[in-house]
Amino acid sequence: MVDGRKPDDSAKHLENTRHAQPRTMLHGGAPMTAAPAEGQLSPPRTRLRFLRQVLRLAGPYWRCAHCAKVRWATLLLLLLTIGQVGLSVWGNYWHRALYDALEQRSVRGVLVQVAVFALIVSLSIVVTGAHLMVKRWLQVDWRAWLTEQLTTSWLDEARHYRLRFTGGEHDNPDQRIAEDIRIATESAIALAHSLTFSLLTLGLFADILWSVSGSIDLPGTTMHIPGYMVPLAFLYAGLGSVFGWMCGKPLVRATNRLQNAEATYRFGLSRVREHAEAIALMRGEGLERQGAARRFLQVVRGWHKQSMAYLGLITFGTGYGSLLPVLPILVAAPQYIAGTMTLGLLMQAAQAFQQLTSSLSWPVDNIGEIARCRASAERVLSLHEDMQSLDGAAQAPGEARLGLSRGGAVLAMTELCLAEPSGRVLAEGVDARIARGERVLVTGDPAVTGALFKALGGLWPWGGGELRLPDEGSMLFVPQRPFFPEGTLREALCYPRTAAEFPETAVLDALEKVGLSRLAQRLDETDAWEQALPQRAQQQLGLARALLLRPDWLFLEEATDAFDPEGEQGIFEMLFRELPGATVLNISFHPDLARLHHRTLTLHRLAETKVLFGERRAENGNGAA
Repeated sequence: MVDGRKPDDSAKHLENTRHAQPRTMLHGGAPMTAAPAEGQLSPPRTRLRFLRQVLRLAGPYWRCAHCAKVRWATLLLLLLTIGQVGLSVWGNYWHRALYDALEQRSVRGVLVQVAVFALIVSLSIVVTGAHLMVKRWLQVDWRAWLTEQLTTSWLDEARHYRLRFTGGEHDNPDQRIAEDIRIATESAIALAHSLTFSLLTLGLFADILWSVSGSIDLPGTTMHIPGYMVPLAFLYAGLGSVFGWMCGKPLVRATNRLQNAEATYRFGLSRVREHAEAIALMRGEGLERQGAARRFLQVVRGWHKQSMAYLGLITFGTGYGSLLPVLPILVAAPQYIAGTMTLGLLMQAAQAFQQLTSSLSWPVDNIGEIARCRASAERVLSLHEDMQSLDGAAQAPGEARLGLSRGGAVLAMTELCLAEPSGRVLAEGVDARIARGERVLVTGDPAVTGALFKALGGLWPWGGGELRLPDEGSMLFVPQRPFFPEGTLREALCYPRTAAEFPETAVLDALEKVGLSRLAQRLDETDAWEQALPQRAQQQLGLARALLLRPDWLFLEEATDAFDPEGEQGIFEMLFRELPGATVLNISFHPDLARLHHRTLTLHRLAETKVLFGERRAENGNGAA
C-alpha cells in the first residue's frame, strides 16, 4: 500500500447511509424463562450501545457448530490486515527513499526505488486479494448462519403468524431477515477490519512521525516541543471528529426517517401487487394511485431532508479533506528550507501525518456506515427479541391463554373460551368430545368457528379453558383457500411433503377423484397457481392433498364453499368413502351437509360484551364492559 489510503476506503462513502434501515427501539417483552442454548442468539436488552449490539450478533456465531473454521478465518483476516499495515509502513519509507534519490539526482537510486515499488505493489495485490476473499467468506458465512437461525426461529411454532398479533418492533420480518442481516454482517466485518487497520496504523505511524518530524521551539518562548507534528495530528483529527459528529447527527436522523418512508412506500406497492385482482375488479386503481402518490411524497420529503443533512457533512468533509495533504507540508516547510530536513524526510513526514490523521479520523469517516450497521443490527435483534418474548408470554404464569395439550384418543374441549387478540371474548363454556372416526359438522358464528379452527392448529392462544388433541394420528388442516408454493403443480399438490414421496399413479388417482383429470397434463408446469386456477379448482386441489396424505384427523374450514350444492355433497361422499377411518371436523355454513355427518356442533357468539384480558379489562376491573 503506497498511496497513503486505508484499505477499502473506496467503499466507505457517506452515500452508503442512504441504505440504512430505520432505527427501532427494542421492545421490552416478557423475560426469558430459560437460558438460550449454546450457539443460539441471546435476547437483547434495550438501549444497547453499537458495539454491544454487534457483539450480541457475533458472539453466538463465534461459538457455532463450525466455530473452528470461523476462528481460523478470523485469525487469517487479522494477519492479512497486519500485512496491509506493514506494506503501508514500507510504502512510507519508500516515499522517503524515492524523494531523497530525486533530490540527489541519482539515476541509480531512482531505478532501485522503481524495483522496490514493483515489489511492494506485487505484495499489495496478493495480500489485498487474499484479504478480500477471506473477508467476504466471513461476511457470507456469518450472514448464512444468522439467516438460518432467525428464519428457523421465525418459521417454527407458527411465530411468523403469531407475531402479527403482538406488539413490538418486528414489522417487515422478511426484510429484516433478507436485507438487515446482510447489512449488519457485511458492515460489521468491514468496520472491524478498518478499525483494526486504523489502530495498528495509529501506533506505527505515530512512532514514525515522532522520529522524522524533529522538534521546534515555540515562538516567543524557550519551550522545546519534540515530535511536534504528532500532537498536531491528534489536534487536527480531534477537531475534525467533533465537528464531523456534530454535522453527522442530522444525517442519521434524516436517514432513519427516509428509510421508514421507503419501507412504507414499498409495502403499499406490494399490497397492490398481492391484491391486484380485487383492485381491478372494484376499479380501485384511482384510490391506490393516490395512496401511492401520498406515500411517495413522504419519500421525497425525507430525501430532501437527507440532502440538507448531507450538505452540512459534505461541506465540512470537503474542507477537512482538502487541507489534510497540504497542512503537514506547510508546517514542516520551515525545517526543509532551513536545511534541517531533507526532501525525503519532508515527504515521509507529510505522508505519516496523513496516515496518522486518517486513522484518528476513523469515527467521522465511518459515521454513515456505523449508523447503517447499527440500525440494521437493532432491527435484527428487535425481531429476535420479540420472538423470544412471544414464547415467554406464552409460558408466563397467570396469562389468560388457551391451554393446548395432547393426550388420549379423543379431541376434547373443556370449558373452552375463545377470545380476540384484543381480549374481547367470542365464546365461552364450550364443551365437546370428538371420538376417533367421527364426522362432525361445525357451524354457527364465523368469527367463533374461525378462531376454533386456528386454535386447533395451535395458532390461536387467546382465550381460556383446555383444548386437548389426541396424541396419536396425523392431522391435516384444509382452509378455505389452500396455499400453493412456488413450483410445479405436482409440488403444489403434494405440499407440505415432496413430490418424490408419491407415485405417479397416486397423484393421477387423487386428481381424478376430485374431478381435476384435465390438469394431469400440467403436473410438471410451473405457474402462479393461486392466480391461474379458479377458487373451486384450488379447493379441489386442497382435497386432493387430503387423498394423498391420508390423515387420521382432517380439519376443514369452508373448504368447499365454491362448490354448487350437488357438487359439494358429491365431493364429501367421495372423501368419506376414500378416508373411511379419518375423523373429520368440517366447518361449514351449508345446512344440507348435516346429513353426511354424524352430528352438528353449533357455536354461538357471546351476546354480551366481555373482556378476558387487555386494557379494557384493567379499566373495568371485573372484566365486564
